[in-house]
Amino acid sequence: MSVQELEKKKTIDLRKKHIGPSCKIFFSHDPIKIVRAKGQYMYDENGQQYLDCINNVAHVGHCHPDVVTAGAQQMEMLNTNTRFLHDNLVLYAQRLQATLPDKLSVCYFVNSGSEANDLALRLARQYTGNKDIITLENAYHGHVSSLIDISPYKFHQLSDAPSPDVYRGKYRAGHPDPATAYADEVKKIINNVHKKGRKIAAFIAESLQSCGGQVIPPVGYFQQVAELVRKAGGIFIADEVQVGFGRIGSDFWAFQLQGQDFVPDIITMGKPIGNGHPLSCVVTTREVAEAFMSSGMEYFNTFGGNPVSCAIGLAVLDVIEKENLQGNALQVGQYLTNRLEKLKEKHLLIGDIRGRGLFVGVELVRDRAKLTPATAEAQEVIYKLKEQHILLSADGPHRNVLKFKPPLCFTTEDVDLVVEKLDLILTVLKMAMYFFLTFFKCVSTMFQGNIAMSLVINKQIC
Repeated sequence: MSVQELEKKKTIDLRKKHIGPSCKIFFSHDPIKIVRAKGQYMYDENGQQYLDCINNVAHVGHCHPDVVTAGAQQMEMLNTNTRFLHDNLVLYAQRLQATLPDKLSVCYFVNSGSEANDLALRLARQYTGNKDIITLENAYHGHVSSLIDISPYKFHQLSDAPSPDVYRGKYRAGHPDPATAYADEVKKIINNVHKKGRKIAAFIAESLQSCGGQVIPPVGYFQQVAELVRKAGGIFIADEVQVGFGRIGSDFWAFQLQGQDFVPDIITMGKPIGNGHPLSCVVTTREVAEAFMSSGMEYFNTFGGNPVSCAIGLAVLDVIEKENLQGNALQVGQYLTNRLEKLKEKHLLIGDIRGRGLFVGVELVRDRAKLTPATAEAQEVIYKLKEQHILLSADGPHRNVLKFKPPLCFTTEDVDLVVEKLDLILTVLKMAMYFFLTFFKCVSTMFQGNIAMSLVINKQIC
């Protein structure tokens, strides 16, 4: 706990004074001061409860007692770096590997998703001897320098492969083979790289794009991309930082949605792995690991894989299994999707519902035919939900996709509450838009004799 509890205004003032201004917070117009949390709920300084629909870090639930106890007990006994032998490290690596294909057998423990993805790029470049990285448009893989360069979601610099989005993307659901069409775009990039005398080190993608708008790649896409990249001398990196550890329900890892025949060369993980504790991991093949060692450079991470972190990681895996949270993600996620689909039938503002398990996106559009992004409406929805003490966020390239990625202890009762409130908010928005259009049509009629004025008004309506 903090030494003292400050008044909210004082907390805001100190943040403005001492914290970098580019460090953004949720609901910046009226931020929430959270002082404690439990399960799928968070509480402000006044004891007000908020339903957390966005915190994929608290994977098994905020402050889960089993996870807290495991960390505290190990902290009381020992915490040190990994240059000493300790059972927690090897037992956790063994346990984690058991959830993956046999080929992925070597672990490097680090402290954040960004650090994991940075190390993955180093491994790929050392193994292949090549430099160029292919990523997807709207991708985000972390905040360190090497990752900002390959994260067009935050930093628009590179010409990357189109996001395999079958709703809004270049090749949509009506296309006879969107997986192949999107893979052919990667092939074009590889050819262009080769024409410049360069070579591909890796293709990296989130198994399901999160910041890019909850995008679900068509089945077969990753297999074709992996084949193309490997033929070009590169390897495939699957970023599971936001979507791993049973969140999709049907499988433990989101890359497995592509089929059991697809196995990446490197997996990165973070966020849910430690349930709020700074822990992450890179898992790769023996061949890649040995090539990394052959560089002659020793790899060492002071805190990565320390006894406390590994004790917490083991506890998270225990809770997922003991409480059948993967099964809960499947059941409750399907219930959420079904309820949202019924809401879509009622509200034209909802253009698309997509997701797997408890990773679901609701894309809001002003026109279902033109797919005009309803960005302002999405912001209105999340702020109105906040007033109802429900925390949700909007993301995607147009910031018009409502993102559901709650702790896996989310219940059907929680779903009912969110959907009912969302229904009410969308109803009010629909009524407001109707009255707005009616009003301006009346005003436009009044000025129909004045052609210039009528054109101005009609432009405002559009």
